[in-house]
Order: sequence, then C-alpha cells, then structure tokens
Amino acid sequence: MKANKQQDQSQLKWIADFIWNIADDRLRDVYVRGKYRDVILPFTVLRRLDAVLEATKDAVLEQKKLLDSAQIANQDGALRSAAKQAFYNTSEFTLARLKASSQNQRLRDDFIDYLDGFSPNVQDILTKFKFRDQIQTLVDAHVLGFLIEDFLDPEINLSPLPIKDEDGRIKLPALDNHGMGTVFEELIRRFNEENNEEAGEHF
Repeated sequence: MKANKQQDQSQLKWIADFIWNIADDRLRDVYVRGKYRDVILPFTVLRRLDAVLEATKDAVLEQKKLLDSAQIANQDGALRSAAKQAFYNTSEFTLARLKASSQNQRLRDDFIDYLDGFSPNVQDILTKFKFRDQIQTLVDAHVLGFLIEDFLDPEINLSPLPIKDEDGRIKLPALDNHGMGTVFEELIRRFNEENNEEAGEHF
C-alpha cells in the first residue's frame, strides 16, 4: 500500500512538473514569469474538464440538437444528465478538434466558441480566472495552438480514465479528483513562491 502511495505521489509530481515546464517553454517570451499562472491554471482546468466530458460529448451534442428543435429554453438539467456530470459543453469543439484549427484567426474564433459552449457554472470559473483577457495575447504571440498541443501530449493524462496501449495494458494511470486537486494545489504553490505570495493569496 505504501509503495502504491509513493508511486501515486511520483505520478502527481510528474504531471505538475510537466505542466510547469509548459509555462517555461511557451510563455517565456510572451509574459513576465509572475503572469504565467493567468494562462496555465485555467488551461489546466480546461484540459481536465475536456477529458472528463470526452466520453459523453456526442450524447450532449445530440441532446442539444433535440432541445433546440423542441424550442426548450431551460436546457441545463437535460444537458447535465446527457453529460453525466454537473457541467457540460455544447460546442462542437473539443481541445483535440481545435488542434485542427491551424490558422491563428480561425483558431481564436473556434477557441472562443469552445469556451462559450461550457455550462454557466464553468463560465463562472473562467470569469474568475479572467481567462478571456489572455486569448488575444496568446493568438498574437502564435502560442495558443502550441499550448493546446502541449496539454494534449500523450505523455500526460489529466483524464479520470487510464490511457491504455494497443494490448490493453495501462500506459498512464487515471487521475481521480483528489489527484487532480493535488496537482492543481502544487501548481498554485509554485506560482505563489515565484511571486513571493502566501499560499491563500491567489485564491
């Protein structure tokens, strides 16, 4: 049991290190170090939500189409039910599908459409992060597409489901909610240290 716990901690540290390195690799010439968190923290949340919703994406889009055709205004409960989560996204895009939007302006528009598709409770999170304020800067610096690719890297798994190889063996373990919370807290701790802030100052 102790060995498993150590392995889990090692995996969580690896994920935090991986995300931390994305900030250094992609944002060094775009932001001062103290501002990296304004991009990396919301992107980490987006990738987690994206991974959680992946299995029910088509069901949500189908439900949305049915609700719209029936002119049903209050769709929140039905869409949560289709997503099998307390949140959902009705955009046709996922982060993986956004990878195909190679041109900067098109990617910007598609990315905004993707953000706009999230349910109201996720919109509240994005608003608190002030994430939309960063989009044009990322587009102008030609790094938005690279960030999406980095967070989709097959060497990192932010999904609650394990990634398996062709033979069905687990290649990367699942990341449960507790593990995700631990990774997120570690990132916040590091960003706070960079900015000489107390642990609770950012949130």
